[in-house]
Amino acid sequence: MNRTEFIVATAIILFVAFILGWFSHWLLNRFLRVTQSEMSELDTMAQQLHEAEEQRDQAIAYFQQRESEMNNSNSQKEAELKAAMDGLRVARNEAEELRGYVESLNKA
Repeated sequence: MNRTEFIVATAIILFVAFILGWFSHWLLNRFLRVTQSEMSELDTMAQQLHEAEEQRDQAIAYFQQRESEMNNSNSQKEAELKAAMDGLRVARNEAEELRGYVESLNKA
């Protein structure tokens, strides 16, 4: 093989490699291309995701506020219960004292 034949063979091999590379690139772009409808669908999904995240944040804020209100209400109820129990204890003590006084009057 002389020099000219080597150059021609090398040029043909490089040209075939170029054509194969270009064809494979075109083929990949053809199958992997994102269409306009897919882009609009992705935009819609992104918008829905954003709205869902906002709703989640609102729900979390609502439940935190509600939990705070319930804790406050629970604290108030516990304070009222404690006051009622203290009042009941005082009333029982007074009733015992009065019972003892009445019994002492009845004995005399």
